[in-house]
Amino acid sequence: MTMAGVVYILCAATSLTCAALLLRAFRRSGARLLLWSGICFGCLALNNVLLFVDMRLLPTIDLFVLRNVPTLVGIALLLYGMIWEEGGARR
Repeated sequence: MTMAGVVYILCAATSLTCAALLLRAFRRSGARLLLWSGICFGCLALNNVLLFVDMRLLPTIDLFVLRNVPTLVGIALLLYGMIWEEGGARR
């Protein structure tokens, strides 16, 4: 395995660890922003796994759009959660 493959796997593991820690903190505290952040990091972990598949396992097939969909979904959910939490704080 090349250094790039190791970096892809480490990025996916880091994102997955962050997601797990954020979701565990959400379960304990109930703060919804932790939920949205955990889901976002879960989507980013999926993106990193798909990046590894695209670059290392299937280099002849372009998965650019497919691997960026989880990132778009994760960031959109985080943005929605931040706006929703901000709107709820003003009430």
